[in-house]
Amino acid sequence: MKKILFVVSIFFSLVGVVAGQTKPPAPPDPHANHGTPAPAAEEPTGAAKYFSDVELIDQNGRKVRFYNDVLKGKTVVINALFTTCTNVCPPISRNLERIQEALGDRLGKNVSLVSITVDPVNDTPVKLKEYAQKFHARAGWSFLTGKKENVDWALYKLGQYVEDKNEHQTIVIIGNEATGLWKKAFGLASAEDLVRLVEEVANDKGVAAK
Repeated sequence: MKKILFVVSIFFSLVGVVAGQTKPPAPPDPHANHGTPAPAAEEPTGAAKYFSDVELIDQNGRKVRFYNDVLKGKTVVINALFTTCTNVCPPISRNLERIQEALGDRLGKNVSLVSITVDPVNDTPVKLKEYAQKFHARAGWSFLTGKKENVDWALYKLGQYVEDKNEHQTIVIIGNEATGLWKKAFGLASAEDLVRLVEEVANDKGVAAK
């Protein structure tokens, strides 16, 4: 039976990337009780305010900021996973590998792939790198972990936070941060359908969200 692509278009709003979706209770805000932040050099965009800029760590041990390094100005394809998952994670990762193949030289330039663990306590950068190698991940496909409170917050802002890692969603989020167009799709849909959706979002010419 052909897997059906389920797409929901989401135009960014401060209500959230997955506006209207019922979320589990919010995890602790890692920004709470940290005092008043230093004033920014320029007024942050609505996206920057919403997503925040928590520190995460990629599969190479490099520290990255969630908004400024991962999302800002990019088209991103994001999924949630954990390395010991043997059910839905491998086929979804295989779909991302096929998207990677279709992107060719555009990977890391026009479009970035982002896989965020829902098990940051156990999924160290080393484990994520081993997992990434199974799917021939190239530069432009990041696997992210970090402090649990930071990872949980990033996932929550994406509508992907779960209290039990085994209940993580099979949704892939595809967003063009520069234009504010976000879509989500069934991660187990056909790779061809997902590639078409990624190209559609990447080619969006909308007005950048402020």
